[in-house]
Amino acid sequence: MQAIPFWVASLLTGLAAVLYSNLFALMENGTAWIIRHGIAWLFLVTPVCFFVAWWLVQRYAPYARGSGIPQVMASIELATPRYNAMVNRLLSLRIIVVKVLSSLVMALGGGVIGREGPTIQVAGAIFRKVNEWLPAWWPKVSKRNMIMTGAAAGLAAAFNTPLGGIVFAVEELTRTHISYFKTALFTAVIIAGLTAQGFLGPYLYLGYPDMNGLSGSIFFGVALVAAVAGLAGAAMSKGILKIFAWKARFRFARHQVFFVVGCALLLAGAAFFIDERVLGSGKGLMTTALFTTGKYNSWYLSLLRIGGPLVSFTTGASGGVFAPALSAGASIGATFSGWLHLTAANTNLLVLAGMVAFLTGVTRTPFTSAILVLEMTDRHNVIFHLMLAGMIASLVAMVVDKHSFYDHLKVQYMRDIIKQDEKATV
Repeated sequence: MQAIPFWVASLLTGLAAVLYSNLFALMENGTAWIIRHGIAWLFLVTPVCFFVAWWLVQRYAPYARGSGIPQVMASIELATPRYNAMVNRLLSLRIIVVKVLSSLVMALGGGVIGREGPTIQVAGAIFRKVNEWLPAWWPKVSKRNMIMTGAAAGLAAAFNTPLGGIVFAVEELTRTHISYFKTALFTAVIIAGLTAQGFLGPYLYLGYPDMNGLSGSIFFGVALVAAVAGLAGAAMSKGILKIFAWKARFRFARHQVFFVVGCALLLAGAAFFIDERVLGSGKGLMTTALFTTGKYNSWYLSLLRIGGPLVSFTTGASGGVFAPALSAGASIGATFSGWLHLTAANTNLLVLAGMVAFLTGVTRTPFTSAILVLEMTDRHNVIFHLMLAGMIASLVAMVVDKHSFYDHLKVQYMRDIIKQDEKATV
């Protein structure tokens, strides 16, 4: 009977992930349609979408902003009877609705965001609500374990990466011994993943890049790209945190509005005057680098893909950084491959190494990053290259900040929500 809530929540998570994925793809196709029919329309569409996405969060669910992973991490820390009301502000049905709507509007406007972080918060909220709906006579199920399992199931369903979901729970979320809930965790990941596959098929997020004929000295290229991408990921995270600290000094709501509209115009201008590939989650950029002859890209595209989250994530609307981080890392790998005049297979490896390294620079979870990219491409012969990239990136990122991006935001959410509770009590 204790297992049944996990099964039910996992099934609902798989269904929600599939629906959200299809809607997100539809919005990104909408952005592409706008570009085809006149890219100048972005100067109108992007500010309107950014404002609406921000307003939805501000008006209805402030804790639906951003990625969703820090909110889940904070919920796990606060999952005690004393803080039950606080967790409700982070994981609830309202959060699910606002999270999805805000991120979809951002995606339509070309926002450089992903759906993976939001899927994790949605999954955590689903698991928590299922736990709350259990009758009083039902055997007690740990709230903390439900939320952690939900987050893992959400990531597994979003990327179709079951091992990545499990490693993510172990490396990023758990503060208790995994033996206490390993069966529930494995079962939830399997059910959520199979549900998603039932509708979407056994797809790979990226596909099968060619890895035949790798050079023996490519390890040096992997190390170089990993160091640069790891530093870039940590620097981008630090920049976002600095902007958040600056925004906290805004005294009036109109300042927030000006900031949101200004960010939208900056992004639209970058797409119009420089390169439209700055827009969106960046999945197309990754597949282009891996599966076409246009593998190399200009150095400025890497800067655009790093700057995109700075003007999208900081607006306060919903949207994750997983996919944008992967695409930024891919662009760095493709840039270095062009400078080094590498073969197609070696280029593919540096693209994957850049993806692992940049994501590690943001999250400081090298094994999760390596396993995610491995499962997205099914290229087991380069697992050691990817793990090397993750470890190097994790080490060099310490130069920029000793703590991960999500850790900083988790502490901020916990501090804010506890302070609000204390004020309400007084």
